[in-house]
Amino acid sequence: MFNPDDITLFMVALKFAATKHRQQRRKDSDASPYINHPIEVAHTLWEIGGVRDIVTLVGALLHDTLEDTDATPEEIQTQFGAEVLAVVQEVTDDKSLPKLERKRLQIEHASHHSTRAKQIKLADKICNVYDLAHSPPKDWSLKRCQEYLAWSEKVVAGLRGVNPA
Repeated sequence: MFNPDDITLFMVALKFAATKHRQQRRKDSDASPYINHPIEVAHTLWEIGGVRDIVTLVGALLHDTLEDTDATPEEIQTQFGAEVLAVVQEVTDDKSLPKLERKRLQIEHASHHSTRAKQIKLADKICNVYDLAHSPPKDWSLKRCQEYLAWSEKVVAGLRGVNPA
């Protein structure tokens, strides 16, 4: 199914993501290590979604590196190739835009993503909603949680059908 080069690529991506996210914590009530999130996104794709495409799985591990770390597109292309870079860029928000605009664009762009990007985005939303339900940020009110869920539902609407599992 996977050749040694695929496994090597996955492991290098895991190490790269862990290094880039090493000082970051999640917003959950436990302030868990950030790297747990990309691992959970890749695991959700593998275990629940049945995804066996190495570019998608590596993209899941790297999906927040351009947006939330000092990683560059050049680093990702050099280490992981153009296909991985393309999918990571598809799911990366432009942090120079205001938060509300970024959220609006996620809704607008969801249905136009590639299959790989849609699957990563769907797994990302599944993981975020699970985390919100089980360990919400301490400083989030019920209203803020509900607003996040309503927004996530709009993003996911544009991803429907990409992975029946």
